[in-house]
Amino acid sequence: MSANALYTDLSHYYDLMCADIDYQSQSHCVQRLHQIFGNSGKSHLDLACGTGPHVRHFIDFGYQSSGLDINQPMLDIAAQRCPEARFTVQNMSDFDAAQPLDLITCFLYSIHYCDGLKKLQDCISSVFKALNSGGVFCFNVVDRLKIDNRSFVKHATQHQGETFSFRSGWHYAGEGEKQLLKLNIEKADGQKTQVWQDEHPMVAFTIEEISAMLKPWFEVHIFEHDYDKILPWDQRSGNAIIVCVKA
Repeated sequence: MSANALYTDLSHYYDLMCADIDYQSQSHCVQRLHQIFGNSGKSHLDLACGTGPHVRHFIDFGYQSSGLDINQPMLDIAAQRCPEARFTVQNMSDFDAAQPLDLITCFLYSIHYCDGLKKLQDCISSVFKALNSGGVFCFNVVDRLKIDNRSFVKHATQHQGETFSFRSGWHYAGEGEKQLLKLNIEKADGQKTQVWQDEHPMVAFTIEEISAMLKPWFEVHIFEHDYDKILPWDQRSGNAIIVCVKA
């Protein structure tokens, strides 16, 4: 399969693949962080928004929310979920905002979809330009040097009489600015099983490296990857939530 085939061709299975994700908890945590660090504004953009579940929660929180993604089939589903929102096909490394924004989010480690460190820098620049003064950019990351190539997450769910099993894990070769997100989907109906496998190339960096890239642009705060409690990053964890405030 091509690099994005899983997300395009199987877009209708994407919500099943993410069925174990607590979108409400994630959205509420970022809303709290925005209340603490932000400018009290309510204009919001979600980068790599997929099928729009985070956008749905921010609309329900009272935000004027919008989203962008590179895959139109995902955005078609997002538009059904959030008819109030504006969705556009754009690359987060080089996007234009329809209006100045108070909050920009990027959930589910999707910041790593930037194609290399140069594109990541372009994304940071685009975010900075799009934010109002006092605006917040919030996203989560994984540290390339703390990836365990043997580790993975797996879950299964039932849908229309079929069993779907999903497995994903990070892989880092030990050097360079590329890491992989390895994905596996199995669909079984009792008579036959179909299997899709995919590897998504993603940009690799350490938490210290991304912090250094952000600091010329933003006031940077780093927290533990815990959506239930707001705790400062202990500088040992391999995952973190990063909050960037535009002066």
